[in-house]
Amino acid sequence: MAKFMLSYHGGQKSDSPEAGAAMMAQWKSWVSALGNVMVEPQNPLGMSKTVSPDGIADNGGSNPMSGYSVIQTDSMEAALEIAKSCPFIDLAKGEIIVSEIMQM
Repeated sequence: MAKFMLSYHGGQKSDSPEAGAAMMAQWKSWVSALGNVMVEPQNPLGMSKTVSPDGIADNGGSNPMSGYSVIQTDSMEAALEIAKSCPFIDLAKGEIIVSEIMQM
């Protein structure tokens, strides 16, 4: 089994506390349904800084991450199917980048 990082990019905040609670309920349901496939369910990220040869910038890069999860499954195809079912895509209108975590 391979591990894959689902990195969450973009997304919109909820319009109200009630909408936020509904979104969180759907997120928890999705995570629960994945069972042991979900290794690290939610790792939200705060403000990012970018370090480059030009110095340090407060912009978080051209496509800043808002969080990530780690899943474990048999293939990239299976990881992509899991990512497609994530409520972050439809509810928050965000994007998920799926990357295999390479063993060194």
